[in-house]
Amino acid sequence: MNPITIKPTAQGKVRDLYDLGDKLLLVATDRISAFDYILPDEIPYKGQVLTQISCFWFELLADVTKNHLISADVADLPEEFKPWADYLEGRFMLVKKAEMFPVECIVRGYLTGSGYKDYLKTGAVCGIQLPEGLQNSSKLPETLFTPSTKAELGDHDENISFERTVELIGEADATAIRDLTLKVYETAAAHALERGIIIADTKFEFGVIDGEIILGDEVLTPDSSRFWAADVYEVGKEQPSFDKQFVRNWLNENWTDRSAGQPPHLPEEVIKATSEKYIAAYETITGREFKR
Repeated sequence: MNPITIKPTAQGKVRDLYDLGDKLLLVATDRISAFDYILPDEIPYKGQVLTQISCFWFELLADVTKNHLISADVADLPEEFKPWADYLEGRFMLVKKAEMFPVECIVRGYLTGSGYKDYLKTGAVCGIQLPEGLQNSSKLPETLFTPSTKAELGDHDENISFERTVELIGEADATAIRDLTLKVYETAAAHALERGIIIADTKFEFGVIDGEIILGDEVLTPDSSRFWAADVYEVGKEQPSFDKQFVRNWLNENWTDRSAGQPPHLPEEVIKATSEKYIAAYETITGREFKR
């Protein structure tokens, strides 16, 4: 639970945002969401993992795209937040304000999840026709850019075409964020594969600062991505993952009627295992030890 007594300017499913005038303080809590619900239990260390893995990617991808990060060092915390330095260490980012595009840039390298279900019904993913004969978890013939709208808390994102993206933000910006999405994904996926992780799919958010497109929000985390273990990857089945798909799978088995209110509490073993999966993702991708 976030112990900070300063009221956030805005709250997402996982992050609390504090508007500091010329910049923002983003705090990643240990909350976890699934199926557009915030679950009643928190996952220990999750906020630190999300922040620190995002910072790693911002650094690694600096030659591909600029980003909004100013600092994640507690020495740079604004004075009014210093009383909570122990809690904030490792889980906050001080960032530049950006005019964010109203589009989530979803990128798919493998056929899985809702994309696989779509393919079984239509032979396509988000309207993009694919060859026959692909299986669950197949590597796609080419990386797909399948954008969506950014829904308000509690609403569902809606898949949209590239043409609709052009209508929303203009052809030049739509083309730029599509091309950046593919380049960022392919650069990151190559690094991750060297470390033994397949990035099956992920999503990015881009914005504009001083006329330049920048990468913002969280980047290639276990919340926003599907991470698979490369050494046991096998086409035609569900893959063991380092992400919150583990929680979704438990909910799919134990919370079948989602019309009946809030999601159930997670068992302690699921909470612990999820925490360990997030930490394992961080350590594998970065090559660094996670400090608890």
